[in-house]
Amino acid sequence: MSHVLAAVAWPYANGPRHIGHVSGFGVPSDVFSRYMRMAGHDVLMVSGTDEHGTPIQVQADKEGVTPRELADRYNRVIVEDLHGLGLSYDLFTRTTTGNHYAVVQELFEGLHRNGYIVPKVTMGAISPSTGRTLPDRYIEGTCPICGYDSARGDQCDNCGNQLDPVDLINPRSKINGETPQFVETEHFFLDLPAFAQALGKWLDSREGWRPNVLRFSKNLLDDLQPRAITRDLEWGVPIPLEGWRDRSDKRIYVWFDAVIGYLSASIEWARRSGDPEAWRKWWSDDAARGYYFMGKDNIVFHSVIWPALLLGYSGEGDHGGEPGELGRLNLPTEVVSSEFLTMEGRKFSSSRQVVIYVRDFLARYDADALRYFIAVAGPESQDTDFTWAEFLRRNNDELVAGWGNLVNRSVSMAAKNFGAIPPAGELTAEDRALLETARAAYGSVGGLIERHRQKQAITEAMRVVGEANKYLSDQAPWKMKDDLDRMGTVLHVALQAVSDCNTLLTPFLPHSAQKVHELLGGEGVHAPMPSIVQVEDLDGGPSYPILTGDYSTGSRWESVPIESGRPLAPPKPVFRKLDPSIVEEELARLDPGSRGHLRVSHVAADPGD
Repeated sequence: MSHVLAAVAWPYANGPRHIGHVSGFGVPSDVFSRYMRMAGHDVLMVSGTDEHGTPIQVQADKEGVTPRELADRYNRVIVEDLHGLGLSYDLFTRTTTGNHYAVVQELFEGLHRNGYIVPKVTMGAISPSTGRTLPDRYIEGTCPICGYDSARGDQCDNCGNQLDPVDLINPRSKINGETPQFVETEHFFLDLPAFAQALGKWLDSREGWRPNVLRFSKNLLDDLQPRAITRDLEWGVPIPLEGWRDRSDKRIYVWFDAVIGYLSASIEWARRSGDPEAWRKWWSDDAARGYYFMGKDNIVFHSVIWPALLLGYSGEGDHGGEPGELGRLNLPTEVVSSEFLTMEGRKFSSSRQVVIYVRDFLARYDADALRYFIAVAGPESQDTDFTWAEFLRRNNDELVAGWGNLVNRSVSMAAKNFGAIPPAGELTAEDRALLETARAAYGSVGGLIERHRQKQAITEAMRVVGEANKYLSDQAPWKMKDDLDRMGTVLHVALQAVSDCNTLLTPFLPHSAQKVHELLGGEGVHAPMPSIVQVEDLDGGPSYPILTGDYSTGSRWESVPIESGRPLAPPKPVFRKLDPSIVEEELARLDPGSRGHLRVSHVAADPGD
């Protein structure tokens, strides 16, 4: 057994999340975490809502509420959506807790003591009409490096380079289109160049990463620049230095604050567990492993900036230094980045209404149907397009006609003819071949999940489902009315295959896995689910909802012989077959001018992308 950290990207709390978001950070991290727990590892899966920064302030101003009120609203929406998907967080929290503030300020002070955070006078962007600071991501212009005409002030999504708004050609405000004014302002910067050597050595030691992630990360090291770590802003974590602590116009930059959330959430989980030091098993033990899940637009923060913060706090950059009170902290084992999910040929964009919100999807379709689509057809290693026609096909032809059909006909025949799981008689070569195929899949499917090859893993699991369906069709037990011993043996073998396939599919389809477990006469929890719990802030702030759960129960990653004589009842369908008319119904929700627009009338805000 080893300690495994599943560090999941923090969704931004300025609006509900769409299925493109959860295809990158949500479902892949849960599949991995569920499998690793089943395989006997001690998993800590943490995340929360990212709630600071100017986008929250801008959205709150639009709605006439405070930033905290806006964050509270969408924190709860996101918690409910992730709960609906069955994402098994040990702790899903938020960045507006006293605990998070304290951990962020501790890392800031440690980096500052070691010489990796330095003051610098720079040019800040101001809105001429309001006099307020414009955040980098709210300034758009032409990239001075590649010429892309929609580069953001902090990063160009086309070439991936870090940018400064003042360097953009023809900069303009994304809020109102005006040209920003640039004025002198003092800020603190992270000395990223001081980590180039240490980061290069670390990246060279990485094995098994997705090639695009490793290649992109190494290329970033060629031109590292000091990066601003504070901002002219009222909403965020205060700067914990003399002369700055009580200033209302300066805050720690949200990108710095958010990545530290992985550590602060681990510490909060430990404090809530009754053992405040328990987090160190995942962060200080050299044998522990840490996997970070996000979309490809977040690679730089997880493969360069977060490791730099960890190195600097531990005193391991060019300037040396000593670890702070939290001690030396582990670097990521792997950065698991997914590509983008598009919708009907267009990029998801909440602001442009090219979107399918998670809660709207779950209101009409089963969670496992979405989880299955993401696992088998999602953007694991290349951009993938979501279409309603493909969703319908995957649901009906694979989930219903493949897996659901195997479960239904195996259980129904056994229930009808025996009322229980029948005993197995003498096995034929065909019987043994199917049982061996199912047993062998534990190693192949599990190994693929552990290496973050989830498409291959679920495809292999469904291949075993196909072999079991073929076995049933070839053996035709319904024709064996005059040979009940042989019928019972065939159905026993088929039900054993169903049990094994159910275990193989549990990380992907936990809701239906519990149903299949019960159809086979099983009792208790097969696939543990998260719960929403309202908790008090540990440091005196307002209460808030968290996602958490007890995942110590449930099935293990092994073949368990089914119990002959266990009563069976006629089964209910595990999956819903969808009528082809849903494609037209869903497309009818789209704006007449574009197949990529989805009207969602109940969403009050116009959330950012």
